[in-house]
Amino acid sequence: MAGRIPQAFIDDLLERVDIVEVIERRLPLKKSGRNYSARCPFHDEKTPSFSVSPDKQFYYCFGCGAGGNAVGFVMDFDRVDFPIAVENLATLVGLSVPRAESDRRRPETERPQRGLYEILESAARFFREQLRHHPQATRAVDYLKGRGLTGEIARDFGIGYAPPGWDNLLQALAKDERDRQLLIDSGMVIVKEEDGRMYDRFRDRIMFPIVDNRGRVIAFGGRVLTDEKPKYLHSPETAVFHKGKELYGLYQARRAQRQLQKLIVVEGYMDVVALAQFGIPYAVATLGTATSTEHLKKVFRHCPEVIFCFDGDRAGRQAARRALEAALPAMENGRQARFLFLPEGEDPDSLVRKLGTAAFEQLLSGGQPLADYLFGALTEELDMDSLEGRARLGTLAAPLIGLIPEGIYKSLIFDALSDRTGLSSQRLTNLIQQTPPPTATANSSSNTTTTQPQRPVQRRPLPPRAEIIRNPTLYAIGLLLLHPRLARNAPGADKFGHLHGEPAQLLRDLLELLHKRPESNTHMLLGHWYDAPWRALITEAIDQAFYVPDTGAGEELNETLTHLRHDRIRGELDDLVDKLKGANYADLSASEKQQLHQLLSQKHSK
Repeated sequence: MAGRIPQAFIDDLLERVDIVEVIERRLPLKKSGRNYSARCPFHDEKTPSFSVSPDKQFYYCFGCGAGGNAVGFVMDFDRVDFPIAVENLATLVGLSVPRAESDRRRPETERPQRGLYEILESAARFFREQLRHHPQATRAVDYLKGRGLTGEIARDFGIGYAPPGWDNLLQALAKDERDRQLLIDSGMVIVKEEDGRMYDRFRDRIMFPIVDNRGRVIAFGGRVLTDEKPKYLHSPETAVFHKGKELYGLYQARRAQRQLQKLIVVEGYMDVVALAQFGIPYAVATLGTATSTEHLKKVFRHCPEVIFCFDGDRAGRQAARRALEAALPAMENGRQARFLFLPEGEDPDSLVRKLGTAAFEQLLSGGQPLADYLFGALTEELDMDSLEGRARLGTLAAPLIGLIPEGIYKSLIFDALSDRTGLSSQRLTNLIQQTPPPTATANSSSNTTTTQPQRPVQRRPLPPRAEIIRNPTLYAIGLLLLHPRLARNAPGADKFGHLHGEPAQLLRDLLELLHKRPESNTHMLLGHWYDAPWRALITEAIDQAFYVPDTGAGEELNETLTHLRHDRIRGELDDLVDKLKGANYADLSASEKQQLHQLLSQKHSK
């Protein structure tokens, strides 16, 4: 049996995970003040009652009482147990879950992805070695030098070379049947259907390893050195690689700049590497696919601004239009998108070498804002001096603007459209309702991660606020979980030793933990007990305390803990009263009489 996941790791994981990102991958969220809202995935409802708090890193449904942190949401939504939920979240933020020795000995069939990562890393090392030592790598080295790349930048991006020949990688890495199968599963080796013969997918190409947010190699892109087609060849989809979700260069950009302010989306690997070479280390590229909403959501999780940098030819304009439609659903308040079209015959790689870093960054700052590009692209072939042209603009633009999340940004673009067309806001709203939105690349992508559970999780209905019958112990637990800072002024766990039952034990444990670790927050506390049998108690405790406003939580907790402490006085009084029933006051010992007076005094004073 595998050992437990260390609590310190779970705490660290929950500090790194953004619950909004976790839930948004599975459920569409809308900004609602400081929080996000949605229709609850755990019960049927027409009006959204599901709320996600970025501040507390906590979700709660006012309709059914579902609530918890990122781990709990993944467990319930994905229908997985605690270790798998932790593993999934760890992968998202680039952490490896510590494993006990017994877990390391599990058969490889139970850990299939680890074998893929290992074989892909071995392939990356093989390609790097070939670039340095293979006799025919001279052409690849000359090409890279000709593009202005240094050995340092090639090292930073792990660039290598796949030599000519049909089975170089196969011969180097396939030591046994398991290795051969891993090479096939990772897409590095192809099996011919006719006769079952195997051969290397990449041959005589410059190799660009694609890495995930943990820096693990998950795929490759290979650039040909001849006129052979295709110019770029990519790894196929595998268990560890989904091209519609990954961005080449994002890992390096995050390492280069701790706090990213913007990211440039370009079209090719060499553009990313060349810009990094020239001191612009914040470019990323899609992997042979159009820019999708999934890509843009990933970008905006790391920075507030994206600049699309495309060639000025017809293909570049088409790519920009697809990027526009993909960007609209991701344009929440505070986010910014620009479009930069390069002169004909130029790409970011060639232009940055021609102009230099400062001039290229000046070009970036002059990119068209999304709204300007949107209206400009739609009015290119319209006569805006005619009623027909303005009406046509409204018909084309209204459903596109309808893709933007509700907020100030959407309202401003609506106002701009109203000014251009002369149509009222109500008429434009009607156009949105009457016209289906365009089928954007992102919205129709089969690679989306948004899934719904096959059936809702059955939870007990939550009664209206006035009907909640509070259990004071659970109420105190809920207040402490939702407002951990209040524990600094709370009594110690030893003051509640007289309470009995599981809720009492949980309250004592919670107070003890909060006094040892006063910096704890809600999601860390929930993570501490999500793998424990007390999870149901925690859910009920949160139900009872969730409606208490922040401003009143301290007073509520003080009163509740005082009430619980006085339970000891009441209990001891009851014991003495029972004793008095069978004896006269005069028969009590001196210490019992003193105790009785003290208890009565405390009772009346409180």
